This record gives sequence, structure tokens and C-alpha cells, in this order.
Amino acid sequence: MARTPSNMLPLGTIAPDFNLPDTVSGTSKKLSDLKSDVATVIMFICNHCPFVKHVNKGLVELASDYLPKGISFVAISSNDVENYPDDSPEKMKEAAEELGYSFPYLYDESQEVAKAYDAACTPDFYIFDKDLKLVYRGQLDDSRPDNGVPVTGKDIRAALDAILAVNQVSDNQIPSLGCNIKWKE
Repeated sequence: MARTPSNMLPLGTIAPDFNLPDTVSGTSKKLSDLKSDVATVIMFICNHCPFVKHVNKGLVELASDYLPKGISFVAISSNDVENYPDDSPEKMKEAAEELGYSFPYLYDESQEVAKAYDAACTPDFYIFDKDLKLVYRGQLDDSRPDNGVPVTGKDIRAALDAILAVNQVSDNQIPSLGCNIKWKE
């Protein structure tokens, strides 16, 4: 389990556009279809990573708490499924349904979207404001597998609460940490 930190895309970066298949609905989804007029959370995750497995319940709770407040959530998996078959679109759909994801789980087969976002690890989190400008990138919270810290989502919740209160998001942001994205050779 390689411990890879986020690359920390520069704040203010405009969200790169995408059009990817949603493994749950079977339809293609564009960023313009999924973005919110409040804020949009984009998460690079996968099925097999122990860091993602550790926070999955917290991701479901986070979305449940903030979707009603107008925040949109999008999960993307960009892993090489040839070498990591647990991350295949079929397995992604199974995981999303089993875990109760209330957000699209998109498959980035070409890995071009992960590259455009400079994503490095799973999970890797980005929050974009109503104008799709990056206001947060970093960790969900301080919890990691086996460190005994509960999953609360405190860092992302603080950023989302600031946006909802029309306050500036703190630029004191800690990189996420997880498994490296499994790039194709």
C-alpha cells in the first residue's frame, strides 16, 4: 500500500471539463451536467484501495449531509483495470450500489481526466465553487487506515461550510494521502 500524497493543484484553477460514462446509470455525464451553482466536489476514488475503503461510509454520509444544501458530488475512477480488475466498470457499479453512493461514479478509461486534474492518489478530493474555480484540494480528514482517528470529513466539511456561509475557504489545506493512481504502462 503505497502512501502517495495529493499533488495540490493550484487554487483558482478552473475545473477541467470531462464527459465520462457513469457506471451506475450507464449514461455519459459531462461536468456541465453535474456541476452545482453552490459547489462541486470531485473525488478520485477506486474500489480496491484500503484508503478509499476506509472512508467510503464517510463519503456516503458527507454526500447525504450536503446534497440537500445544493452541493454536488462526483466520483471518478481512473485506475488501469487490466492490472486492477477490481476497479472495472462492472465492479464500480456493484460497489456504488452496495455502498449506497448518491452520486455518479464515473470511469476515466483513458486516464486523461485524472491527468487534467493532476490527481495522484485515491482518494484525492477537489472542491470547486459555483464558477468552477478550485477552492479546496486535500484530505477528507486526518483519519487513515489503522491510525485510530475516526472518519469525520472535518476538512472537507469546513470548506463546504465556509462556501455555504459565503466565507472564504481557508488556504491552510493538507494533502490527501492514499494509494497512487494505477497508471497504464
